[in-house]
Amino acid sequence: MTSTSTLSSGLPGGSPRPSGLREFYEDPAVPVASGDARSLRQARMLAAALGPPAPPATVLDIGCGDGTAAATAAPLISGHRVIGVDWSQDALRRASIRINHVVRGELTDGGLPFADGSADAVLFSEVIEHLVDPDSALDEIRRVLAPGGHLMLSTPNLAAWYNRLLLLAGVQPVFSEVSLRAIHGRPGREVVGHLRLYTARALRQFLTASGFDVVRIAGAPFHGVPRPLRPVDRLACAAPSAASILLVHARRRAGD
Repeated sequence: MTSTSTLSSGLPGGSPRPSGLREFYEDPAVPVASGDARSLRQARMLAAALGPPAPPATVLDIGCGDGTAAATAAPLISGHRVIGVDWSQDALRRASIRINHVVRGELTDGGLPFADGSADAVLFSEVIEHLVDPDSALDEIRRVLAPGGHLMLSTPNLAAWYNRLLLLAGVQPVFSEVSLRAIHGRPGREVVGHLRLYTARALRQFLTASGFDVVRIAGAPFHGVPRPLRPVDRLACAAPSAASILLVHARRRAGD
């Protein structure tokens, strides 16, 4: 599963980053796009949540990678201000071609260079599956979001329809990985560094426990599905719990 570059956020606060993990995410050869269908569906959800730019909203694309998600959303949220955030200098260089404003930040305590409650929305596109400590990451996102602010999160679905079949056959699920060096025991050819995987139910419970109200969970197809099976993958989006990709619209709970 391809994904955006991750932040160092998931690593335990104050501890050094494992050199192998950092080098992995700084490698320009690591895929950073996650598919046009996913990006466009998420952008439409964001545009519907924000509405007209009066007044303009501040949108943070956290873990922006090469800026694909923000660039896809830009025509749909014209008039709103989008800022790309990543800890990878290589990712920021690439994102600066697509996003007018980019800054370096980390998802540790206070690691995002923004004041409390200063953002109206956060794009968190296929980042959470890369984090060692997603709890602290959501704490930091909640800090910078205004009460009622929107979180648009996407992540691969552990319970995707084909993963259920693969597990029955004793095959490692797609999106899961046991090594940063090579693919072992699952379909696919690209190593992308996934550390966490979620079902729709688990993700809803996790976000709720982290101070967010889940507004909607939708599904999106995965561009890596073999071409003959893509019609099935698109149909599965009607049942998000079985879709390839989970798209979540949540809001920061007021008072938390």
